[in-house]
Amino acid sequence: MSDNNSSTAKSYLDSAIAQGQSALGSLTGSTGDKTEAAARKDQAAAEKESSHSVGKMGPLNVSPPGGVSTDDPNRTEGSWNQTLGSAKESVGGLVGSESMKKEGAQQNAEGKGQEAQGQLSDLGSGVQDRVKGAVGGMAAGVTGDREKEEEMRMKHDDAKTKQRSAEADIQKQADA
Repeated sequence: MSDNNSSTAKSYLDSAIAQGQSALGSLTGSTGDKTEAAARKDQAAAEKESSHSVGKMGPLNVSPPGGVSTDDPNRTEGSWNQTLGSAKESVGGLVGSESMKKEGAQQNAEGKGQEAQGQLSDLGSGVQDRVKGAVGGMAAGVTGDREKEEEMRMKHDDAKTKQRSAEADIQKQADA
């Protein structure tokens, strides 16, 4: 939707074109086609990486197309509850307080659930708003309403940032 060159769809198209160009180069023996194919494949990989990147500072998220979003409050509060719960568990262990350890473990577990709830909320609203932005932008383009088209592009980019941020956090937790 955005005018930058970090579209996931564009990266897949460029990758497919690179595969075809590489095959053509292999059939004809053209090193020029093979070299161009390799360069296009590298560019496609960089485009895909860029389309999935999100800068994060606290609950604020920013992406290369200029999208900006904030995390669902449950993500931040859940993360904080996990930190406090872990601290209580540690202190409880140090001072020999089983009740404090147990309370900390419970707060930590509740924080994980709360953070997951916020991530799912951001993921769902991000996908939904991305679709609304894309469809609204196409409709505005057809009618020639450039102001509305730009508004919908920004809605799409902000929603993409929200979605990618949630995906990155979910993946980080899955890898841990």
